[in-house]
Amino acid sequence: MRKCDVVVIGAGPSGSLAASVLQQKGWEVTMLEKQRFPRFVIGESLLPRCMESLEEAGLMNVVEKLGFQKKVGARFYKDGEICDFDFSQQFTEGWSWTWQAPRSELDMALAEEVASRGVNLEYEATVTHIDFGAEKQAVYYTDDAGKEEVIECKFVIDGSGYGRVVPRMLGLDKPSDLAPRMAVFGHVKYDAIHEYDKRIDIVTVTDKIWAWLIPFSDGRASVGFVGVIEAFDHLKDLSDKESLLKLIASSAYIAPKLGDVEFTMEAKKISAYSSAVSRFHGEGFVLTGNSTEFLDPIFSSGVTFAMESGVLAAKLLDRQLGGEAVDWDTEYVAYIQRGVDTFRSYVKGWYDGSLPKIFFSPSSLQQFKDQICSVLAGYVWDESNPFVKKHSRILTTLSKVLDIQMDKPEE
Repeated sequence: MRKCDVVVIGAGPSGSLAASVLQQKGWEVTMLEKQRFPRFVIGESLLPRCMESLEEAGLMNVVEKLGFQKKVGARFYKDGEICDFDFSQQFTEGWSWTWQAPRSELDMALAEEVASRGVNLEYEATVTHIDFGAEKQAVYYTDDAGKEEVIECKFVIDGSGYGRVVPRMLGLDKPSDLAPRMAVFGHVKYDAIHEYDKRIDIVTVTDKIWAWLIPFSDGRASVGFVGVIEAFDHLKDLSDKESLLKLIASSAYIAPKLGDVEFTMEAKKISAYSSAVSRFHGEGFVLTGNSTEFLDPIFSSGVTFAMESGVLAAKLLDRQLGGEAVDWDTEYVAYIQRGVDTFRSYVKGWYDGSLPKIFFSPSSLQQFKDQICSVLAGYVWDESNPFVKKHSRILTTLSKVLDIQMDKPEE
């Protein structure tokens, strides 16, 4: 039986950053990835908080070489009105920009880099079973030739994302408290990169559907539409490509930018993607990234949590493997959950209308927008920011204040 110190399941950003941190600490790491890279995955707009995770994992220089489109903020559009957020004007001290990155290229570059540094990376390795124990874990998988293999390790990090290997294996999945939604998306040609393309576009199409437009640096863009599942009923007899074309044509903001749409990647649909788990860790394992919880694509939080949780899990595991006691509930679960809960409030605020009301209100103070901007930049652990510390009620409260101001007669 082959042995190593840690098995990481999944070679996405969460797994690669975790593997990088552990390898730099001197641990022998094997990373098992079910697919063959490069492969497509959604989640192409990073947040500034990601930059700190990349730095901590020693992988910033790898991404810098890829020449991705710089992203300096977010632009929200509704009924002819625009609300811009510039990351350089946020409340929290941190990065003022990040990248818009095709994930097939980003993920492969990160995975191949950690492999070049000594991590044993195996593609097309499908984990089928794990025997968990107090001292050692036996990970069973099939390799790229279909041969059954087993590797013994001290600990397992599950960064398998939507594959959710350990949650499915141990029955940890639980329903999300967010309403089921659908996304229709694809990649298209997009030759004109303008100054405003340094932001991600978030566009309200109808009261039930919003859209994203993410330009890349290579003449492509990611475009997608999200809404409650019934909002797409009128497309049920259409192909995915026909559905996306119809949705693009329905947006007075996006359609002129794309002109005659030419796809560079086939259109896709996913639905009911929000997920949660009953616990984040257990005997011999910890969950990171989307293996724990995925909220919604609206604020691009998925990659941020993937990187943040991957780095933190690796740092805690390094301490534990070195003989130090680690309180995973306090040092990992509580920390990650604080960030998830903050973003959850903003996701709910987007869909219940309180957040767009703040965005597009002429009465909204710049101070509030700067504080909200820090949340949109991924700094959801900065409790000196009232829009983080009071996230569960502040959006509703401010929305009600704006309603009162609008209803107040002029003197």
